[in-house]
Amino acid sequence: MTRPDPSAQRPGTGEPGGSGNDGRPARHAARRKHPTVLALEQETASSLQLRIADWITAFAGSMPFIYIHIAFFAVWMVFIESNPWPTLTLIVSLEAIFLSTFVLIGQNRQAAFQQAKADHDFNDQELELKTNTDLTRDIHRLTSELYRRLSENPGLQGSP
Repeated sequence: MTRPDPSAQRPGTGEPGGSGNDGRPARHAARRKHPTVLALEQETASSLQLRIADWITAFAGSMPFIYIHIAFFAVWMVFIESNPWPTLTLIVSLEAIFLSTFVLIGQNRQAAFQQAKADHDFNDQELELKTNTDLTRDIHRLTSELYRRLSENPGLQGSP
């Protein structure tokens, strides 16, 4: 087993990575959620339709869904109908239509979430770039002013 690189650990914690945005270790910062995630959670919590769609999509993508269908179709074919294929085909086709609709709803919501997150991140990065540019210009201006003052009065260079 390889040991983690100590240079990649937070000082004094032994945990990988840096610190969170608020200066606390990342294990605390990891609990913070992206604003887009919070907005999505709020939208989902306020909409019964979205909660139902999420539940159906989650259930349809689970193993209990498969087990229930195996049992249901086996019982149907063995005990309920002697010639189950026409009706069973109709039921399975209708179910596929509805389930594919729920999958598309989930994909559309995921795409909207990803776009909103990308837009938010882009705006944050643009603000950070502007702030860094302004700081760089201020540092350049102050350095130029300091150089100008020292050039005009060479006697200041030797004083502590």
